[in-house]
Amino acid sequence: MTRVALIDDHESVRLGLEAACARAGTKEVVFSGSTVRAYLDWRAQSGAPPADIVVLDLTLGDGTTVTENVTRLVADGSPVLIHSVADRAAAVREALAAGATGIISKASRTDDVMDAIGTIAHGEPLENIEWASAVEGDRAFADAQLSARERDVLRLYAAGLPLKAVAERLGVAYSTAKENITRVRVKYVEVGRPAPTKVDLLRRAMEDGLVVHDRSDGDGGR
Repeated sequence: MTRVALIDDHESVRLGLEAACARAGTKEVVFSGSTVRAYLDWRAQSGAPPADIVVLDLTLGDGTTVTENVTRLVADGSPVLIHSVADRAAAVREALAAGATGIISKASRTDDVMDAIGTIAHGEPLENIEWASAVEGDRAFADAQLSARERDVLRLYAAGLPLKAVAERLGVAYSTAKENITRVRVKYVEVGRPAPTKVDLLRRAMEDGLVVHDRSDGDGGR
């Protein structure tokens, strides 16, 4: 059962998502409220573990910023799915830079929202039109200035090959391939898009159009 927290200052939105989660039968709403502070207070008072996923509205009515909200939730141990209007690309990019795992529009079908919740809760990258539109609108956000060799190594590694196989495919030493992946991770951190795991690297590679892939084989080969 996927444990879901809903944070939105529109009660009608939360009620709709609660009903959809109940119908799905595989998702349990453990918290529903209007602020991140209320969620964190509930966690502290109840002793409950972090939710498997937090579905967060982009802008809340308590004056908090999207960076503040996403950062606090990620630091608390939950992946964040932004559920908001799709025409605020700058705010979406801010959320992604702060560590949000994905975005889905409030105009999306309920089934699509449920699918997105399941995808992120299972540690898989979410690739959809909202994500692509947000990244495409700002090349400074999207471009980590990777060298041709770094892009080649990332493309193969993120697509599932272990580093040893990547090195053999490109005709370079294992140490060279490993150094390239290290530099790639550093460069993504420098532009506010950290990629500490192989799944994260796959997500970054998809964002930048280096690979088309629907899931990763996990963290193996780091």
